[in-house]
Amino acid sequence: MSRQADVERVTKETGIRLSLVVDGSGKADISTGVGFFDHMLDGFARHGLFDLSLRVKGDLDVDCHHTIEDTGIVLGTAIRQAAGDKKGIRRFGSCILPMDEALVLCAVDLGGRPYYASDHVFQSPCIGTMDTQMVREFFYAVSYSAAMNLHFKVFSGCNDHHICEAMFKSFAKALDEALTPDPRITDVLSTKGSL
Repeated sequence: MSRQADVERVTKETGIRLSLVVDGSGKADISTGVGFFDHMLDGFARHGLFDLSLRVKGDLDVDCHHTIEDTGIVLGTAIRQAAGDKKGIRRFGSCILPMDEALVLCAVDLGGRPYYASDHVFQSPCIGTMDTQMVREFFYAVSYSAAMNLHFKVFSGCNDHHICEAMFKSFAKALDEALTPDPRITDVLSTKGSL
């Protein structure tokens, strides 16, 4: 059974079409109008082995906020839909990922309760045309729309590009692990009996 989702969201600020295949090969076809954000999402798809197609038309004449936050809402919704009833999956995933001098931990729980935590503050206001404040807004939106716990810990790093890229790639690896089926799990991995 193919685990995938197609989500469309249109507001006065953004128009977004997204297709996600969880059991993919890392193919990415992405256009958000924010170059560095495209680069981060491409890394997310490739390192999580997700197939991701994304088209965003946002009010970039204002700034990148709505484009990035709303993409997080749509991606989180797609993750939740593609995960289905979550029977047989590992539910938890984590990754400690190095990116040159940066070292980042990401931990995920697809337990149905949204929570986002990160203690990192970027030093630069922007990376390319992407406001670094939007990294938090994006992952917050993903975590709440997907109903997942999502935690980051930045252990080291001085280059904001490397730190941000390590966050996106570690998220991809942690999410891939959490979504991976385990033949020993015959129902949902929860003492409650549902996720």
